[in-house]
Order: sequence, then structure tokens, then C-alpha cells
Amino acid sequence: MTDQLLNERELSFQLYELLDTQALLQRPRYAEHDRAVFDATLDTARQLAADYFAPHNHKGDANEPTFDGERVTLIPETKAAWDAFAQAGFLAAHHDYADGGLQLPEVVLRACMAYFNAANIASVAYPFLSIGATNLVKSFASTELQARFLAPMLEGRFSGTMALTEAGQGSALGDLRTSARPMADGTYRVFGQKMFISGGDHEMTENIVHMVLARIEGAPAGVKGISLFLVPKFLVEADGSIGVRNDVALAGLLHKMGYRNTTSTVLSFGEHEGAVGYLVGEAHKGLGYMFQMMNEARIGVGLGAASLAYQSYLHALTYARERPQGRLPSNKDPLAPQVQIIQHADVRRMLLQQKVYAEGSLALCLYASSLVEDAHSAPCEAERRDAAELLDLLTPMVKSYPSRYGLIASDIGIQVLGGAGYTREYPLEQYYRDNRLNPIHEGTEGIHGLDLLGRKLGPRGGDGYRLFLDRARATLDSARGDGTLEPLQAALGDGLGILEQVTMALQGQIAANADLGLSNATTYLDLFGRVVVGWLWLRQATLASRALTAGAKGSEADFYRGKLQAARYFMDWELAPLPAQANLLQAGNRVCFDMQDAWF
Repeated sequence: MTDQLLNERELSFQLYELLDTQALLQRPRYAEHDRAVFDATLDTARQLAADYFAPHNHKGDANEPTFDGERVTLIPETKAAWDAFAQAGFLAAHHDYADGGLQLPEVVLRACMAYFNAANIASVAYPFLSIGATNLVKSFASTELQARFLAPMLEGRFSGTMALTEAGQGSALGDLRTSARPMADGTYRVFGQKMFISGGDHEMTENIVHMVLARIEGAPAGVKGISLFLVPKFLVEADGSIGVRNDVALAGLLHKMGYRNTTSTVLSFGEHEGAVGYLVGEAHKGLGYMFQMMNEARIGVGLGAASLAYQSYLHALTYARERPQGRLPSNKDPLAPQVQIIQHADVRRMLLQQKVYAEGSLALCLYASSLVEDAHSAPCEAERRDAAELLDLLTPMVKSYPSRYGLIASDIGIQVLGGAGYTREYPLEQYYRDNRLNPIHEGTEGIHGLDLLGRKLGPRGGDGYRLFLDRARATLDSARGDGTLEPLQAALGDGLGILEQVTMALQGQIAANADLGLSNATTYLDLFGRVVVGWLWLRQATLASRALTAGAKGSEADFYRGKLQAARYFMDWELAPLPAQANLLQAGNRVCFDMQDAWF
């Protein structure tokens, strides 16, 4: 098999050709950087991922964390990986120099994270969540809380979690029951239970900072009454020293089919006098704050799925090039040498499908990360606002498309390996199990379909939708006049027209009957996601065609020809379901909506 985590040429193409990340160097925040700094950081991430994360990926899967009633035990390699990640500065990489960070652009950090995801999705979950929790503290916590918690979180002495889900409430956060009682000293006492809290307990760090959603006693019902609290595992004294254990107890570990080396916990807050919590920001605005971490996590889950898809693809590709089996149908000589299975058309079909899903998903996630960057550091306010609007629209697809099709890429990888694919002697079965969690992590497809169609677009559509249409049309215009691109341009143009017609029809249906109009929102999410990824494939094909016209030779020419062929596959095969989906959506198909409980 292969030790390669990602294709370095592919990552370079995504960052410097498709996204022009080098242009960020013109912004004042990155004036002290250059491309060599970006590349060296990526090289460091790749090496750390290969040295500290990849070697124990299988071991962590086979030896899950255990809890003896007092402490959680992880395989020791997990802490070594955490320490290496923290010491290299990746927990603080995108923060300001003044805070001990590297002022690394968001898109470069996320490209680095793709290496870690590809190496060991379960072990990297700890720093992934901690980065999000740290960002939340930096954005919304008081100066006093930042002084007490920010530095140790950036240094890796404290880790972080997001504590949303409860036993009785998953995505319906407006109904959560965890409560917070105000105290005379300005703190709160938190009572309740949270479950499926990844990284919720371990002993890799001195402390764990839980970002907890709860309702202050007497607060309004629904989402408007939710507040955000910082609840540490151990209290922290004013001088920064670790104090007594807070009233946060591990009630037990959950055992998932994948991400097995990530502790999945049930946490009890306030079994005694109440867990000491600190209000973050203003009361009753906690869900709005938490959406920063949730949306960041949604992009991160998509990137994790894309990274696993890429690993599945690389392993299947290597196997297909090395494994001899059978002869071509045209060869009737039973004594002729067997051919490597990549010579069989159906295997190439599967590999091409994997390539399309993996590289399309990676492009989508890195593009979203570039929008995060633009929303913060673009030169003018209008650019920052447009980036934020477009990111808001695309986030449901960024999370859901890689999660759905990255899983299919992992499934196809098993098929390429045949009987070897589902044995534990090869990594494909673990990639599949790990990737199967991602369509549920950070919201199911159904939740994101409702968010996209019911909220992001609304009755008349939103600014983000119009921005996407404008950018897609600009890409169509840029492809005109190139004979190689004309069929691709025409296919995407048809897909874009279908999207516009379906969107208008569904908005009318929702206005007439919201329940019925939104009942097929998941299919709409899939249709929209295909069009978005098709747009990115046309952009990639345009760059490839220009490079070949300019005289790319050798392996470079092969790389660009592969891009063009993948784009052809996408336009021919992946956009093919759009008309059928559109017919069902525009007709307001009621089959699923009308199905009754008793009929099952």
C-alpha cells in the first residue's frame, strides 16, 4: 500500500492555482510571510502527520479509550501526537503574533489540517475541537476569561470541547434542559447532562475547557433563552494555577463504529453543588456565539471526509497498479501474463469516481476556508461582507457533500481491493467506518437541507445565492471559446439553469405550505451541492486547459490531463441525475411526505 497522505501536487494546485493563496501576501496581516513560509508550514504538517499521527491510526482503532470509573486511558501515542502538534504551534497558528500565534492564513492552516486528517482522523479530533473552542474564547469571552484561559489553550496545556447535545435533545437545541444558576460572585452553577461530547475527558492535558450551552434559570424558552458558558474540568486560580476539580463528572464512554481513539463521552454537570461556569458574552445570545464554532466544525468535518476520501483513493490507486488479475476481454490467450487491475476499464471507472469525489470535496473545503479568510482580512468591507454571505450559503454543502460522497469514495476503495478491502490487514475498512460518522457529525443531511432551503434562501433567496450565481456565470463566461471546455461549460450551464428553476419552484411551494415545501429539502441540498462542485470542476478544468495550451510537458501534462478527464466525468455522470431530481422537486412530489406512521 502507500504511505502518501495527500498528493502534494494536488494540494499545490488547489492552493496556488485554483485559489491564488499567494495573493494573500499582499494583505498587511501577512506582509512578513512569503510562499516559502506557507510551503514550509505545509511540509512541517505533512512530516508531523506522518511521524506522530499515521503510525498509531490502526492501533488507536483497535485499542479504544477505557474508563475505570476514575480515569480515562488512551494509548500513549495519542498524547505524543498532541504534544507534537502543540509544540509545532499549530494550535495557535492562525492567531496574532501578539497572542503567540504565527498569523497563518486560515486556508493554509486548513490545508495543514488535511494532512493530519488523512493520517489519523480520530487523534486529530482533539486539536481540531480545541482550535474551535479557543477561537470561541478569543472572539466572545471577557478580557478576564481570556487572560485566564487563552494562553494555556494556545500552548496546548488546556484542550477544549463543544458541549451541545443532550440525551433527549440532539439538533433541536432550543429544547435543551441544561440550566445555569447565577451566583453572587458573578459565576454560575451549571446543572445537566451532555452526551456525544468528543474529547470530553482524557488526561493528555492539564485541563479541559468545555464550551457549554445552557439556559439561565428564568430565561425565555426556545433558542432565544440559550447562553454560552465556559466550564473547566478543573478550576483555574487567578494566578493561572490549577485548582480543585470542578463538579463535572464523566458518566461513561460511548463506543462508536469509527473515530474510535476519540473519547466520546457522557458528561454530568452539577451532580453535587453545581459546576462552576463563566458566562461568555451576553446572556441569552449563546447559540449565536456557538454558531461560530459549529460552522467552523462543519467545514472541518467536510475536510475530514475529503481527507479520508483521498486516503481511500490513494490506497486503491496503489493497489490497482500493483495487483495482477485477469486479462483484457480482447485477449483470449490463457497463457498470457495477467494484467494489473488498473488495466480493466471498470477499475479505472471506480478510481476516476474516487478521484472526482476526493478532489472535488477538497476543492470545496479549501474554497470555503478561503472565504473564511476573506471574511476576516479582505482589503475592503464589501469584499469581507460578500465572503461572509457566500460562506453562509455554502456551508451546508461544504459539510454535506464531502460527507456523503467522501463516504462513497471510501466504499469504492473497498470494492477496488476486492476481498482484501474488507479485511483489517488493509486500512480501507477503517476509513469507511471513520468516514461513516461524518454524514451525522455536526448535523445530518436533513438538518442542513432544511437550513439551506428554509433559512439560507428564505422566501426570496439571499445575497449569498445571488453571489454564487454571479460567480458561476463568470466561470461559464471564462470558459467560452475554448473547444476543450465547451462541452463542460454547456453541461454546467444546464445544471445552473436547473438549479435556478428548482429554487424558484420550491420557494413558491414553501410559501404555500412550508411543511410540504421543505419535505424534499435533502434532495435539493444534493442537487445544489452537485452544481457547486461542478462549478469548481469547471474552474479546475479551465486552469488545466490553459496550462496544456501553454505547453505543459511530462508529468505536469499528465496531471492537467487527469484534471480535464475528471471534469469530463463529473459533467457527464455526476450532473446526469439533476433533471430527474428537478422533476421530482418542481412537482412537489408528496410520496415521502404522505407516508403515514401506521403504514410502516
